[in-house]
Amino acid sequence: MNPMTTNPLIWPTLRYNDARAAIVWLVDMLGFEETAVYGEGDRVDHAQLNRPGGGGVMLGTVRDDGPISVPAGVGSIYLVINTDDELSRIYDRVRAADTVVPRELRTEDYGGSGFVCRDPEGVYWSLGTYRGE
Repeated sequence: MNPMTTNPLIWPTLRYNDARAAIVWLVDMLGFEETAVYGEGDRVDHAQLNRPGGGGVMLGTVRDDGPISVPAGVGSIYLVINTDDELSRIYDRVRAADTVVPRELRTEDYGGSGFVCRDPEGVYWSLGTYRGE
């Protein structure tokens, strides 16, 4: 097994006003797996969500006392999806949930297929089968 698929070296980090709701959305809509969540009550101090096959994100609740001041709803992340079938299933879930979809599912000129959606707090998620060069 390639260690890069289970232990990515780049972790996008996000802040949410309602991080617990964001975790549920990312798991239910985009297929992330809840790996670790720390915090009390509604506050999430740190959460790690992994994607099957590799990669993941870290997130937490917006806080004034942290070293990084990032408002909620800021970000644009590209998520590689392994197959067209999986991409279509995610797209169908997103559409059924009335999620904002600024770019519909389409085949890209540079290869692969993809679409763009926004999570409930406004982060852009580009999903596609293009794996880069």
